[in-house]
Amino acid sequence: MIMNLHRCLLPVLCLLLGATVADAQPRVYVTNERSGDVSVIDTGSDRVVSTINVGKRPRGIRIRGDGKVAYVALSGSPIAPPGVDERTLPPADKSAGGIGVIDVDSGTLRERIESGSDPKDFSLGKDEQFLYASNEHEAKVSIIDLRNRKVVAQLDVGPEPEGVATSPDGKWVYVTCEGTNEVYVIDTEKRAIATRFKTGARPRQIAFHPKAPRAYVTCEDGSCVSVADVTQHKEIKQIRPAGKPIRPMGIVLSPDGNRAYVTTGRSKSVLVIGTGDNEIIGTVEDVGARPWGIGITPDGKTLYTANGPSNDVSVIDVETLAVTKRISAGKSPWGVAASRE
Repeated sequence: MIMNLHRCLLPVLCLLLGATVADAQPRVYVTNERSGDVSVIDTGSDRVVSTINVGKRPRGIRIRGDGKVAYVALSGSPIAPPGVDERTLPPADKSAGGIGVIDVDSGTLRERIESGSDPKDFSLGKDEQFLYASNEHEAKVSIIDLRNRKVVAQLDVGPEPEGVATSPDGKWVYVTCEGTNEVYVIDTEKRAIATRFKTGARPRQIAFHPKAPRAYVTCEDGSCVSVADVTQHKEIKQIRPAGKPIRPMGIVLSPDGNRAYVTTGRSKSVLVIGTGDNEIIGTVEDVGARPWGIGITPDGKTLYTANGPSNDVSVIDVETLAVTKRISAGKSPWGVAASRE
């Protein structure tokens, strides 16, 4: 009887608050690199409920802890597919770069923060007062004070920095550098490079375990996921599937840290890694065309992958490891971030 009363009252309460039951569901935000916008997906209905224009070439995206702001990396550099001579491309529009600030309630771009040249990805500090952005073409990482909207430091790293992640305790920021097959380690208190360590070839993205002192690094050309000991800042294992080489790209850990989910680009699959013994325990096949970015809902039950060439997002049920739906998005979906509520 109590449960029935709860079901009856929930829609009424939502209407009184000016919302629907669906509005109470977490949202998934997907950056669309070629169309210059962000698709907002309601996880209750698994459909796009709004599209936010943000500017040129949005890629990395993160949602602030309170859920009120989404940050997105914007770049005026022309898209350069593998093998293209960049000297033949048009000049970069430096004025278009920066970190876009999306007001979640209104669904609009509120402002753009200076971030150094050509930001590709970024992470937030533990207290969310600082943002760490990889400047791909300058081989630097910019540290941005979000309170006064200023770059307070720029650190030299290896060529082609890409993935950026902050450790759960906030002490370290890891940055992948594709050009040297390394991860650079930033001491957040000192605002300095503490060390660096080797990984598999062409490291892309990073995910820290929420409880154990480990980090997982996808290595596209190395066909592996490097496992790093965060206490020593060094690689301790390479995880790779048997059979033909794959190309690990994006990564996300389950909220409890028991699993890591890895997109494999042209291999069109998602690998499932058990983090207890760091072994592959499953694979989601036929995910989509070149899945890259990946996100997970706060309850850990559903994955979303950005499939660039097919302009859509795949929905994956974690329990069955099956694709349950494909959602049309903008042009060339790249990054994925899920809100907490």
